[in-house]
Amino acid sequence: MMDLGTDKKFLVLQGGGALGAYQAGAYEALHEAGVRPEWIAGISIGAINAAIIAGSPDDRRVANLRRFWEMATTGPGTLPVQTGPLIRKWLNEYAAAFNAAAGVNGFYIPRALMPWQYVSEPDAAISFYDTSPLIDTLNELVDFDRINRGKLRLSLGAVDVETGNFAYFDTHPCRQRERPLEITVHHVAASGALPPGFPPVEIDGKFYWDGGLVSNTPFQWIIDERDSRDDICVFQVDLFAARGRMPRDMSDVLAREKEIRYSSRTRLNTNEAARHERYRKALGRLLARLPPEFADDRDVKYLKSQEERGAVTAVHLIYARKPYETHAMDNEFSRLTMEEHWRAGYDDVIKTFASPQWTNRVIPEDGFVSVDYRRDHNRPEGGLHEPAR
Repeated sequence: MMDLGTDKKFLVLQGGGALGAYQAGAYEALHEAGVRPEWIAGISIGAINAAIIAGSPDDRRVANLRRFWEMATTGPGTLPVQTGPLIRKWLNEYAAAFNAAAGVNGFYIPRALMPWQYVSEPDAAISFYDTSPLIDTLNELVDFDRINRGKLRLSLGAVDVETGNFAYFDTHPCRQRERPLEITVHHVAASGALPPGFPPVEIDGKFYWDGGLVSNTPFQWIIDERDSRDDICVFQVDLFAARGRMPRDMSDVLAREKEIRYSSRTRLNTNEAARHERYRKALGRLLARLPPEFADDRDVKYLKSQEERGAVTAVHLIYARKPYETHAMDNEFSRLTMEEHWRAGYDDVIKTFASPQWTNRVIPEDGFVSVDYRRDHNRPEGGLHEPAR
């Protein structure tokens, strides 16, 4: 087992539908390396993966992730012959169209849209799919008593439909509520209720949609809510890359637009976190040079309370879209593509741990450092996120 350092390990999982198998593969490699996160935060499919991890015994976490992703995907895991990008693109689009028409096993099913449904099922008027299969699946795979009684902290992001305010369901006290929240299957489903496909989820008289509508990554929540004294290492597993190639056709345009829309907040949050942590360290160095007579000054005391924070290492694991993947990539639940996503996440963790950025890492003196193994290599044709710029 490798030396992972003394800082606390956190895991941040972005939303992205079928691309979430990348997170499962990344977690498998992290788990094998000995990473046991003390805090997991997720949104949308990231919330589902996070709940499965947090709600499973240590020795069943990867197996339960595998059960979910094999349940949700269909078709062969490999192809008998090699295919070119065009054929593979057609196969992916066919699989996505099939999922749109037939639904995804253990996840969601299409509504019949019969007139009487609008009376007996109010959700039928505001969504195309019924997500009750997801409730059954999560109840089967997730031990919610373990989530609510265990030491591992879980945070799930959603948005209030009526106010538009972002909300976090958190098993620890936080600025949104003084007491820990009892996480249920409905909190997980709410974080992944992306309209107009999925209906909002009612919790305590309020209705919630997918947190990705406001922010597709919970990175900032962890930065703001952490114990400021601790040094932390955040493994941020993103499913949409900020950087990407110039589109070549309308399908590429739609795919690139989706990447930018769902990754932009990630880039903003990471850049802001880096600036703030470096400001705090600079403030600390400046305060240390003040004459002793300023020690009891009210403003100096306040500033000292703000600068006493541990360092942050942000490890970026970002899925790079394949040339044949289209705008329907987040709804393409074929077994073949799932296995590719899983393997990509696994391999990216292995490459990260082998990179000089990781093997030579130290707790950053300036308060923040980002690790992205792709900076040590030529940029691939797919996306690349450079958060420190």
